[in-house]
Amino acid sequence: MYNNTIINEINLAKPQSLFKTSMKPFLKWAGGKSQLIPELEKYIPLSFNKYIEPFIGGGAFYFFLNPAQPIISDLNEELIITYEIVKNNVEELIHLLQAFKNEEKYYYNIRSQNPENLTNIERAARMIFLNKTCFNGLYRVNKKGEFNVPFGKRNGEFLNATLLREASDFLQNAEIIHSPYSDVLLNNAEKGDFIFLDPPYYPVSKYSDFKRYTKEFFYHEDHLELKKEFDRLVKLGCYVILTNSDHPEIIELYSEYNIKIIETKRLISSNPKTRDGKDIIVLGNL
Repeated sequence: MYNNTIINEINLAKPQSLFKTSMKPFLKWAGGKSQLIPELEKYIPLSFNKYIEPFIGGGAFYFFLNPAQPIISDLNEELIITYEIVKNNVEELIHLLQAFKNEEKYYYNIRSQNPENLTNIERAARMIFLNKTCFNGLYRVNKKGEFNVPFGKRNGEFLNATLLREASDFLQNAEIIHSPYSDVLLNNAEKGDFIFLDPPYYPVSKYSDFKRYTKEFFYHEDHLELKKEFDRLVKLGCYVILTNSDHPEIIELYSEYNIKIIETKRLISSNPKTRDGKDIIVLGNL
């Protein structure tokens, strides 16, 4: 049974955004939060100190929020390098991407490259190109950390230079860190900070796979450790939002907190039968 604090918030009216400037993310990401923003914005604190997002992914909520003092991080090295290059070297990045071709043979040549043999700008260009031209915009790696998504066979332009320049502007005040979430939070979170936790989701079926963003997968034990960190942040006096799937294990794990259940679409799924789902939003000090 679901805890009696769980409230279905689907039909509540969307409040006016607190922020005048927002943008869409420049990367597509499995589990991206674009469709959850109308729900998430209901729980944004009226005032807070730093904003910390240690599972940044595509950064949909970050780019919507446009906070003044952001810290963003991820364990995915290619992703963090890409954010750093978009922030600091966007024009060189755009220039390099202009030479890329949306063709199948060219795609597999780029995919076969070892990122460690590339410069950081080349790694960022590769990351963006693969993200925009691979099948369904899915970022997935094998246990060796090798990107293994097939070509998407999508026509049209993959380079949106205007969007990359806008993202660069949004990232100018951001501290960007490549580190485990626990280290980032332990070293930076303080009372009054706003923390958004969007970990790889707990799989809702044996076919679900939301954890292969890095070669270090996210298992049941990792969700248990994340719950301990959630508790620590709440006791510290942070405002905390966590998202996950509505798996009974997760519902039970956070049963002492206020949980909202939201109908969502699994837009990344290739099987239309698996695209309907439910996310949960867990609130700490909100």
